[in-house]
Amino acid sequence: MTQWVENPTGGRERGPRGIARAWVEVLLRPRRFYRVGIAPGDQAPGLVFAVCVVTAASLLRLALAGETVVGSPYPTLGNQRLLSVALVFSVIAALVAPLVLHLTAALQTFLLLPFAPDRAGVSETVQVIGYATAPCVLVGVPIPAVQALATGYGAVLFVIGIHEIHSVSLPWATALCALPAAAVFGVGFGGFEAIEALLSTVR
Repeated sequence: MTQWVENPTGGRERGPRGIARAWVEVLLRPRRFYRVGIAPGDQAPGLVFAVCVVTAASLLRLALAGETVVGSPYPTLGNQRLLSVALVFSVIAALVAPLVLHLTAALQTFLLLPFAPDRAGVSETVQVIGYATAPCVLVGVPIPAVQALATGYGAVLFVIGIHEIHSVSLPWATALCALPAAAVFGVGFGGFEAIEALLSTVR
């Protein structure tokens, strides 16, 4: 499912420093980032990046939830809170995040088939989705406005990445990314729930 290219052409710097630089660059200069930071066949850095984002968001949510079990955002098994959290993180990092990333990339590739004859490969799509999750670190903040902005910007980064990598116009990229973006950012990262919470406060 993943491939690690030892000396990719382009691509991202490895290690914590590379992840931190990628996070800043994709947030501030997404077009340039996608042009120079995506390497064909080199999925692993994008996958690792997405797992780090999910883990950071989960840790932030856990930290802001307080120490009580009641109201915790994670299930507690047998009153073993730390063990339960470690188990949940392991499942997210090892299974859920990679599976969702690759399923979404497959769906996006299928949607691109009739409309992007000069499209790049599936591995590039995996990387685009992985790096587009950068703002979603902030979904761990229990404020609906922050969560909605974070997931909304993630969807925008997704569209920009598809536009840059697969050579489709922005309007077409927006249309073709609608379903995958809704699945990842609306459902997966809770964007729809945050928007619903916001709307309920103004009724």
